[in-house]
Amino acid sequence: MMRTSTVVFLSLTLTSGCAGTAGPDRASLANELARDLIIVDTHIDVPYRLVEAPADVAARTATGDFDWPRARAGGLDGAFMSIYIPAATDERGEASALADTLIDNVEAIAAAHPDKFVIATCPADVRAAAASGRVALPLGMENGGPIAGDLARLDHYRDRGIAYVGLTHGKSNHISDSSYDPNEPWGGLSPFGRTLVPELQARGIMVDVSHVSDRALWQILELAQAPVIASHSSLRHFTPGFARNLDDAMVQGIARTGGVVQIAFGSGFLTRPARAWGDAQRAAITAHMAAETLTADDPAIEAFAAAWRKDNPYPYASVDDVLDHIDRTVTLAGIDHVGIGSDFDGVGDTLPVGLKDVSAYPALIEGLLRRGYSEADIEKILGGNLLRVWSAVREYSVAKAGAVACRS
Repeated sequence: MMRTSTVVFLSLTLTSGCAGTAGPDRASLANELARDLIIVDTHIDVPYRLVEAPADVAARTATGDFDWPRARAGGLDGAFMSIYIPAATDERGEASALADTLIDNVEAIAAAHPDKFVIATCPADVRAAAASGRVALPLGMENGGPIAGDLARLDHYRDRGIAYVGLTHGKSNHISDSSYDPNEPWGGLSPFGRTLVPELQARGIMVDVSHVSDRALWQILELAQAPVIASHSSLRHFTPGFARNLDDAMVQGIARTGGVVQIAFGSGFLTRPARAWGDAQRAAITAHMAAETLTADDPAIEAFAAAWRKDNPYPYASVDDVLDHIDRTVTLAGIDHVGIGSDFDGVGDTLPVGLKDVSAYPALIEGLLRRGYSEADIEKILGGNLLRVWSAVREYSVAKAGAVACRS
């Protein structure tokens, strides 16, 4: 949805052929589109980042990938704040407390700076925020541990504004096996997980398949009665053997639900060299720990890792690598089933050259223009597809009499 009077200019320019637009003109057009189209990024790890290193994101921060000035520069309108629960926190029985603290902290940001940020609980909230020049902050839960096997807890988080739930994270939990965990006690979803998937959708909450095991993902797709999302996943085609990414059949399965694959930006999600580098570093650290009889929390390990990285420079991905994942998703599933879920503030110093923070969306748009995507295509990729899916899940919930009203 366009927001300013540049519609005619953009339409005429794009009709004349984006792929042939000269470099400076294409860059200018990309900036116009970033300003005028609604950009929704479904995974930004600001809340947990601020627990570890408090900062005022209403001003430019010294570190981190998200703050108000950067968001304005990049044209970001909807920034899903990840309510991230580490597996270790869940195992200690502290998941619910941390989730409420993180939600409290996001609400505090919006309350302290109502001219800049606003909590969003439905697509209309995001559109209203964009129209008012503010950044909407919807909430997505990364790891369903806080639900603790209790649907009353699920209702609590729905009422607090959680818009999607990723069922697990780095380890298998009481809901689902994890793509990162070789221990798969449930063979996919747990009995409670099988109950939870339809209950989430009945409440208007999107089901997020990022981080679940392959078997869990297919079980989710079988159970789904409304579209599902992968909030921050890329394609296994480009990173063979990396179970955290989606294979081609999974992309198509998500599309068959009407859902959307939100491409993650971390270099390790995007290219074989970045994955190989990570494997080599882990092997080197493991060997060093064994040789020096070090425990995992020994500060010497961090020093060793820094020295190893200096000797072995990281092979950063590029904007074109992100575009390759978008292109393949479109080829496999169609233009209606791809979006962006960067994982900003969640992947450390592994972001691609040219996409280092939320100010950089115009660089992605410029690349889309260079590859011949139309304005309508770009609008869908930047946020239109996600807003459609979110609306569809809420509409399904209304039919089930479970959705809560928007806050706007």
